[in-house]
Amino acid sequence: MKWENLLSLKRHGDSLKRLRSEQDETRVGFDVDYDRIVFSSFFRTLQDKTQVVPFSKTSFVHTRLTHSLEVSVVGRSLGRTVGKHILEKYPYLNQIHGFQTNDFGSIVAAACLAHDIGNPPFGHSGESAIGDFFKIGEGEKYKSELTKVQYHDLCNFEGNANGFKILTESKIGSPGGLRLSYATLGAFTKYPKASLPYKPTKNIKDKKYGFFSNQHIFFDEVAEELNLKIGDSNYNRHPLAFLVEAADDICYTLIDFEDGINLDWIPEEFALEYLVKLVKDTIDKEKYSKMGLKSQRIAYLRALAINTLINEAVKIFIENEEKILDGTFDKSLMSISKFKAQMDGIIEISIEKVYKSKEVIEKELTGYKVLNFLLKTFTNSVINWRNDKVSAFDELALECIPKEYLNRDTDLYSSLLDVSCFIASLTDGLALEWYKKLS
Repeated sequence: MKWENLLSLKRHGDSLKRLRSEQDETRVGFDVDYDRIVFSSFFRTLQDKTQVVPFSKTSFVHTRLTHSLEVSVVGRSLGRTVGKHILEKYPYLNQIHGFQTNDFGSIVAAACLAHDIGNPPFGHSGESAIGDFFKIGEGEKYKSELTKVQYHDLCNFEGNANGFKILTESKIGSPGGLRLSYATLGAFTKYPKASLPYKPTKNIKDKKYGFFSNQHIFFDEVAEELNLKIGDSNYNRHPLAFLVEAADDICYTLIDFEDGINLDWIPEEFALEYLVKLVKDTIDKEKYSKMGLKSQRIAYLRALAINTLINEAVKIFIENEEKILDGTFDKSLMSISKFKAQMDGIIEISIEKVYKSKEVIEKELTGYKVLNFLLKTFTNSVINWRNDKVSAFDELALECIPKEYLNRDTDLYSSLLDVSCFIASLTDGLALEWYKKLS
């Protein structure tokens, strides 16, 4: 892989090559990517989607929206710092092609901003609810009418793949979806593979899948432009995807922990025990001792810890940049960090005190029940509509589905996937409201 290919400004439908040297410096194409994501309706719904902790009336907790914004800020810092090193190592990227340090930051920031855009409501139970509906629920009856890969897509519904679909799928009036640069789409796709063949390996890029089978052709086009292809349906991971992953790893490790402390689910002394190990070289003990509020103290430690882990991620990336470019680096950056033990310790406490808390479990149970009911209701109505057997109830249900998700000319798989993606687009509040009304 070569950086000049990896930083492609090409967009869906382009007939002419977009050159970095000809970009308007006040708003480079990678900045346009960020803006388009921010102003998209899908991004706005993240404000009412659970990250991990249910919405609290007594304390601030993170939603998918605030998490995505914070990951984007961390990703921008990672991208800029790495970009500075890349341009120093390969000066022709600037001298001949015109790339700047901020370009790397903008690409990573935009990809980070969108990294959760395809996730269903109610946290991680949302994906499980959709998958189980087709695997062991009423949706299993469609198995015989689908190909193996189509059924596997539905049974293993993946928020990352749905995110790629949202960002790239053509709709009436919007060919190419948000029409992001291929560089940003490449950095967004942490798992550059289809759901099948399912061949789990130790390579981090094979942990999940990154696009649905009906998105394969377009992803192949993106990969061809970025020079990610290494064979038929086999792809390298875009190097900047490692930074997107690191930004997410850093934020969810520290932020979920912070939420737990602020909600008094995790004692403050645990923060001292685990976070101080990350900030012992940078903490201003006098400043820390003068902070009167717990939230101030935790925020201060968290900020220092994020800075420590940003520097660590950059160091690991730079040390392994050549392996990353030739596709032989197969781990996440933070998995080989010297701070891995500290991060694992924080995650362990978060699992025990936050992820397995009564409130989180109850929220996930509610979400599972709600999404299962909505899937049953809307898939039945859409299939009846396809078969011209619409009841009065079906007509009412179909009125709830945006027209972009209804198309008689598609196959059964596409209809079922569209219903699933429609359910995934709902906010926690709207899904619960419809469940109450329809049931």
